[in-house]
Amino acid sequence: MSNACLPIEGEMTIYRAAELKQTLLNALNGATSLEVDLHGVTEIDSAGIQLLMLTKATGQATACEVKLVNHSPAVLEVFELLDLAAHFGDPLLMPA
Repeated sequence: MSNACLPIEGEMTIYRAAELKQTLLNALNGATSLEVDLHGVTEIDSAGIQLLMLTKATGQATACEVKLVNHSPAVLEVFELLDLAAHFGDPLLMPA
């Protein structure tokens, strides 16, 4: 069991959903905690939000704590627009 950090770069959109889904779920394998670093996300749509929700839910089901960290401006904008901060329960912090 281990702690892992997974940086996401570029778009979290429908165009990359299949690729990112596999990457996110693979990162959960054998981890006791996973930090998903969102500082490099340039665009996020509803498919990207669904991937983050899936990752959180899968983590809870497998006893892996999933944290979203270093929210990019694009992520913050969508989280604020959709009022998702409470759903994910992570502090909304932009990288320094």
